[in-house]
Amino acid sequence: MNGKLYIAATPIGNLGDMPPRAIEALRGADIIAAEDTQNSMTLLCKFDIRTKLVSNHKFNEANCAAYFIKELKSGKNIALISDAGTPCISDPGSLLVRRAVENDIEVVGLPGSCAAVLALSISGFDIGTFVFLGFFPREISEAKKLAEKLETEAGVYVFYESPKRIIKTFECIEGNFPECEICLCNDLTKKFEMIYRGSPAQVLEQLRNNPNAEKGEYTAAANFYKKSAPAPLFDMPAEALIVEAMVKNNCSAKDAVKYVAQSAKFSKNELYAASLNLKKMFGDKN
Repeated sequence: MNGKLYIAATPIGNLGDMPPRAIEALRGADIIAAEDTQNSMTLLCKFDIRTKLVSNHKFNEANCAAYFIKELKSGKNIALISDAGTPCISDPGSLLVRRAVENDIEVVGLPGSCAAVLALSISGFDIGTFVFLGFFPREISEAKKLAEKLETEAGVYVFYESPKRIIKTFECIEGNFPECEICLCNDLTKKFEMIYRGSPAQVLEQLRNNPNAEKGEYTAAANFYKKSAPAPLFDMPAEALIVEAMVKNNCSAKDAVKYVAQSAKFSKNELYAASLNLKKMFGDKN
């Protein structure tokens, strides 16, 4: 009979947030698959958990998956934890879960802390739907692709960022989306916890004025608004289009009518009437 794979959320900082069911599962498991065994020891010692620890990080999870599946199929229970928060959310674990599902092994989720969800919950944004980006793109080309996407796909996005890159990231956001709303969470539930709110420019100012800005990890919820598309030419009065063409091409009203006729959805009669109206308004400048 197969064992069970427990996906156990752990605190993102404050150990007082450790879920009781997770403690029970970690104590009762035969193996704990941990992202960083040394880092996890602090948590396990706090709750007197003495279960065997086996490393499961992003560099070895492909090789370890076969070992864990073998143990699970032999009847052993395994609890998967990450360094902080819910496993598989920008942390290792998804591969092991997928392998377990493929082998008809029961996967049990034990809910608890998740920095992305916590940031969204205190943002004040309408989060009926949202997009989780993981970590903000580091490559310029990828950041550019994301900016292009956000120009047309407005909504609430949540992402992680390191303290060393936070200023650069928000300079990028401020340059492309100066009017979006930000709820930036730093060091959630921990010593330097701080919430920054406002426009990207306001958040940047707060960051630059905080001597502890480069301490603790960041989670950002951002409400992006769809950029307004320029009004189509034919939504403008014919007279305005003619004047615009005169200025742009340094030409007479008669010639401007020809330019406008090529792009705007006005008939020749409408444009001719508009040019006559301009003559009445400003005199014949032909």
